[in-house]
Amino acid sequence: MQSQNRFFDDLSKVLNGLAGTVAGVGREAEAGARERAKEWFGGMDFVSRDEFEAVKEMAAKARAEADALKKRLDALEKTSPAAKRPETRKTAARKTATRKPAARKTAAAKTAAKPATKKPGSTK
Repeated sequence: MQSQNRFFDDLSKVLNGLAGTVAGVGREAEAGARERAKEWFGGMDFVSRDEFEAVKEMAAKARAEADALKKRLDALEKTSPAAKRPETRKTAARKTATRKPAARKTAAAKTAAKPATKKPGSTK
């Protein structure tokens, strides 16, 4: 009886050691994969969360400032009706794009547009 207990004791020790080894190998593989992923993503120029939050905050401040300046400009325009907002490039381009070009005919186009007339006495 004593030898059977010793066999099972040794077997349980071996299996516990094996389970620990497998768990250690799994942790090593996970750490290696995580390290490779960090290297791969690091080479792709991704931004960190801190940098993203900082830029997001700067954009929100800039937007709020632009809105405040727009309100201030609108208030100034209302008080001074003589002051007219200057034309921007976009509005000037829109105006020229909507204009139809004047119809210009060259001398060759004028003669081509006239129908050919027969001279009196001509058989052609």
